[in-house]
Amino acid sequence: MQANGILYLVSTPIGNLEDITFRALRILSEVDLVAAEDTRRTRRLLTHYNIDTSVTSFFQGNEHAKLKGLVDKLGLGKSIALVSDAGTPTISDPGYLLVVGAIKAEIMVVSIPGVTACISAASVSGMPLHNFAFEGFLSPKSGKRRRRLARLRQDERTMIFYESPHRLIKFLVDVVEILGDRRFFMVQQTKRLRNSPPNSRVESLRLWWREEILEETNEFIISYSKLVYTVNFFLVIKILLIRRP
Repeated sequence: MQANGILYLVSTPIGNLEDITFRALRILSEVDLVAAEDTRRTRRLLTHYNIDTSVTSFFQGNEHAKLKGLVDKLGLGKSIALVSDAGTPTISDPGYLLVVGAIKAEIMVVSIPGVTACISAASVSGMPLHNFAFEGFLSPKSGKRRRRLARLRQDERTMIFYESPHRLIKFLVDVVEILGDRRFFMVQQTKRLRNSPPNSRVESLRLWWREEILEETNEFIISYSKLVYTVNFFLVIKILLIRRP
């Protein structure tokens, strides 16, 4: 009887190509196939380390069409490495569907740990992290987003959000209106972590934002806290947009 393959969840660099483990590189070179959220970025990583493993796409938009074929390959004994565009797979990306499909097919799923964007940024934010919550993407619909923010008014934990760059200004406007002008901290993730001026207020951060050179290939992170209480917010932007002067 053919043994099932293994699905590996491989963490990849969030900017600096050196931020990857020896084990991750070994797995990427040994598997039969890499399922990537961003094939171009993944191929650059593999080429940098002289890895010639085949790559296929698995992203939001084709995940349902590709799911059965990948699970079938695993069932035939093939090993697959799942990678996101950067960081740890399945965190607010479609990779979790493949994990669910593998588990249902009784296929082993193995995590190859490494860098995670929100945790890396949170660690340098100065925000309390003894107790925090991950909110992921809020709804792109204004009403739902605003209702969710309203429900978070009294939450005293550090909160982690994901957001897309084209909705950032609307998000900041909603934050100021619903939660008040609080303290922000922004981190850009490219070749290294870059951050906004410390202890920024929302209004000053918006001015700083408008003075920056915007690039659609950049990623940055904002942390957010209310000075009156121990409420903190941490926002991860999945596409890099800001450069620090």
